[in-house]
Amino acid sequence: MVKLNKIYTRTGDDGTTGLGDGQRRRKDDLRVEAFGTVDEANSCIGMARLYTGGEGNPHHELDQMLGRIQNDLFDLGADLCTPDDGKPLSYEPLRIVPAQVARLEAEIDLMNARLQPLRSFILPGGSSAAAALHVARTVVRRAERLMVALSRTEGEVVSAAALQYINRLSDFLFVAARIVNDDGTKDVLWVPGLNR
Repeated sequence: MVKLNKIYTRTGDDGTTGLGDGQRRRKDDLRVEAFGTVDEANSCIGMARLYTGGEGNPHHELDQMLGRIQNDLFDLGADLCTPDDGKPLSYEPLRIVPAQVARLEAEIDLMNARLQPLRSFILPGGSSAAAALHVARTVVRRAERLMVALSRTEGEVVSAAALQYINRLSDFLFVAARIVNDDGTKDVLWVPGLNR
């Protein structure tokens, strides 16, 4: 259980932050960048939920999915902030598990079954909800790039499940954006060379 009695500790005033295993890293460390960007993505999803939540909203089921994803993103942040370097810990660190990836895949398939296949790329937008979900999608892609870079850094480990989860999440958000665009009927299609 997390207990936050004091919000500021002054321990980060020197430009470092504490990881889950107690070690301190610079705030511009690649691992910190990765879990910080996951946090940013979570905030973007929170903004998108302003358009999907609320009583009587037709996207109530999607909003519940997004709520589960926000919780998962805290799990992912916890996973990333506790390096898997083989050193013993006094606790079992929280890790993303394959079941979380499988749930995302099932939800993508459920939503995608409602949509017509795309014949063009789509521009981010259409409705306010779709635009917000596309912003979240692009931040998730940035988090994924950072996680991949971290996984390729000597001495750093990022689990396969964590990488799969963040990759599926951008797909989920793409499909979700189409759902809130009246099942894709209000998608804005890219027209190559339109303004030449």
